[in-house]
Amino acid sequence: MEGIDVGKILEEKMLSFKPGSLIKGTVIRVDKEVIIDFGYKTEGYVLREEFKSEQNNIKPGMEIDLIVESLDPDPNGLILLSKEKADIMLNWDRIEKKFEEDKPISGTILQRVKGGFKVDIGILAFLPGSQTDIKPVTNPSQFVNLESTFKIIKIDRQRKNVVVSRRKYLEEEKEERKKEFLQNLQKGSVIKGKVKNLVDYGAFIEIDNNVVGLLHLNDMAWGRITHPSQILSVGQEIEVIVLDVNLEKQVVSFGLKQRTKNPWDDVEAKYPVGSVVEGKVVNITDYGAFIKLEDGIEGLLHISEFSWTGRVRHPSDVVAMGDSISLKVIDIKKEEQKISFSLRQMEQNPWPEIVKKYPAGTVVKGKVYHITDFGAFVELEKGVDGLLHISNISDAPIKHPSEVLRKGQKLDVIILEIDPEGKKISLGLKHLGEPASYSTEEDENEGDNKENL
Repeated sequence: MEGIDVGKILEEKMLSFKPGSLIKGTVIRVDKEVIIDFGYKTEGYVLREEFKSEQNNIKPGMEIDLIVESLDPDPNGLILLSKEKADIMLNWDRIEKKFEEDKPISGTILQRVKGGFKVDIGILAFLPGSQTDIKPVTNPSQFVNLESTFKIIKIDRQRKNVVVSRRKYLEEEKEERKKEFLQNLQKGSVIKGKVKNLVDYGAFIEIDNNVVGLLHLNDMAWGRITHPSQILSVGQEIEVIVLDVNLEKQVVSFGLKQRTKNPWDDVEAKYPVGSVVEGKVVNITDYGAFIKLEDGIEGLLHISEFSWTGRVRHPSDVVAMGDSISLKVIDIKKEEQKISFSLRQMEQNPWPEIVKKYPAGTVVKGKVYHITDFGAFVELEKGVDGLLHISNISDAPIKHPSEVLRKGQKLDVIILEIDPEGKKISLGLKHLGEPASYSTEEDENEGDNKENL
């Protein structure tokens, strides 16, 4: 094995030292200057003021980065080195790497300047006023001397120009915290929140980490509500249950009614079919009335279930909003959360008796109580009526029933057909072969008055 040429190695090492070179050195002693061993044929020195905040911590044995200022020794035979320039060079390398990797950097806001602030991030950088905070800056002086973290948004090493943003860092941190929070948010968990806003279709609830989710109107209560303001107000603190978390869209859905038992779970046991219940009228439509049994349990009393005789033109003829009534439960669809009621079944079905009393071919006396384009409804007795169709009024052609009949008129009619299932009685007049008599209650009353005279 050939011997190692130590002299040649030292010579090559000496040639690597050039003004401007970045080297490493070790502190030998601390005098008026800091004396450094940097592997050269003579020692070097660094001015103590270049150590800045490290003044009191300079100790022999410390290894530091340095820049060679000149290879010409001073009168004491020492080489001038610079720690400050080495720090600046290394800081630029560090800052460029942070920028390339899109990573944040720490620094201190030093002072206000036109349009923003000077920031020390190892070198001086510019922080525009608009990039200082998420919220608009109303008191700029409060940021001076603030240690914070920034994102580098622009860099130009040649011009020694760096622009940073504290706002961007804060926004990204906020989003990161929100994302992490949502990842840990479990469906079914109960969480505290505050009502941030009310809209027609629900309420927006703000929880931790500025996460805002929707509490839909349908998930607020088991009972009927038409607007969130009926049970919630802005600023109110409530506990909600997490129904769904969409990480992709960062959307959360909440529920309030789910925190209590669904009243429909035991509806069949509590209100069995055939039972008589007490309910309150909460809504009236053309086709029926909605009856509330308790919060969350509402059902329909259809117009067809109001009366056996079918003379109810509109539910409001029988019930009014707020009325308390007794009804019979006739159907329950638990899965669809539907319950149906009957008012007429609270009484005995009169149609078997009506069929016996008014068989087809029977001539009866009745009173016209309503005239339409297609005929007239004739009352046979209280609660029982039949239809006298225009085609069954007269053999002579007529365009409207009012040409022959008038409201309140009493007349004899014949039962043509009776349908107990459809609750219909068909009547005839022309079949009697006699012209209609125009006797009315007013006529009879007038005749009675004449007799009394």
